[in-house]
Amino acid sequence: METLSLAGDGIDPALLPAEELADCAAAVLAGDGRTILSYGTGAGYTPLRELIGEWFGVHPFRVVLTNGWLQGFGLLVGAHVQRKRVAAEYPIHDRAQQLLLGAGATMVPISIYPDGLDTDEFATYTGSYGVPDFLYTMPTFQNPTGYSMTLERRQHLLDVLRHAHRLSDRIRTVVVENDSYGLTRVEGERLPTLFDLSGKETVYSASFSPILAPGLRVAWFVVSEEQSRTLATDANDTYIAPVLLAQAIVFDYLRRGGLEQQLNRVREGLKLRRDTMDAALDRHLGDASWSHPEGGLYLWVTLPPGTDGRVILADAGVEAVSGAALGALANTMRLSFGAVGPETIEEAVALLGAAYDRSRS
Repeated sequence: METLSLAGDGIDPALLPAEELADCAAAVLAGDGRTILSYGTGAGYTPLRELIGEWFGVHPFRVVLTNGWLQGFGLLVGAHVQRKRVAAEYPIHDRAQQLLLGAGATMVPISIYPDGLDTDEFATYTGSYGVPDFLYTMPTFQNPTGYSMTLERRQHLLDVLRHAHRLSDRIRTVVVENDSYGLTRVEGERLPTLFDLSGKETVYSASFSPILAPGLRVAWFVVSEEQSRTLATDANDTYIAPVLLAQAIVFDYLRRGGLEQQLNRVREGLKLRRDTMDAALDRHLGDASWSHPEGGLYLWVTLPPGTDGRVILADAGVEAVSGAALGALANTMRLSFGAVGPETIEEAVALLGAAYDRSRS
């Protein structure tokens, strides 16, 4: 029997604007092929940096483009984390954790709940041990839980950091906000980012993978000018230059005004898939509980105590990410609704429900 996957990090290929991107690729190659097929600055394709700088009201020098979000995060980690203290919400994006541990970080796990990172717990930690050197967070539609931090918690988090730095109003902990799923919101009101609330002082990062095409591998980081210089130099030293062709394709697509139509397509598709998974879980895994995100790609499922999600997944023949692999209890799992169609979601959840019933018999 074919294994069904609810483990993917991308969006369903049916939601990709493949024809439009192909046309953009042809256009940029014809118009500026000799430039974008050559090496360039480590900070990325200048026209796209300028456009994103306009979005965020910053000088384009503060914008760094990378070959996917993880590569940019890896550059930040390399510049700031070597054998230092890092606070992060747990459960955590497993690949982010791998990069942090690979840099010798001492991890400070902070609990996360449906209303976001536990800022009271973080305040207690800073009161006892001081501020960490680095803080990684996904305030909106967190991977893996889908949870979002309330406005009150966002403000409190920044207040805690400012209070901990009593000698200055500036936040000196390197705060990295991953907002890769912020534009996938399918309902509810958009909340201001930590970047907004901090007066553009924290690091903002996001990716075009969940909204445009993951295979293009284009992400952006809004950093300080000093960090920008460091990241561009480290990018040159690591891979000489990012893929300018992919970045030029993204820029041309945005220049043509296609983003809003694509966002509508992605949001409608994700809402259908989220609602399909929610209904399927209700039918087939009613003993469990799960998150109800207003966007993003994931649901976080908690099975009854004593149930090992890894056993359920193996018996069902379904691929998903066990909570145990993400710093959570074994009775939890992350199910991705974004990467497959509704029919696959229904079939996979039915198999999980049948495996759970067998485990109880």
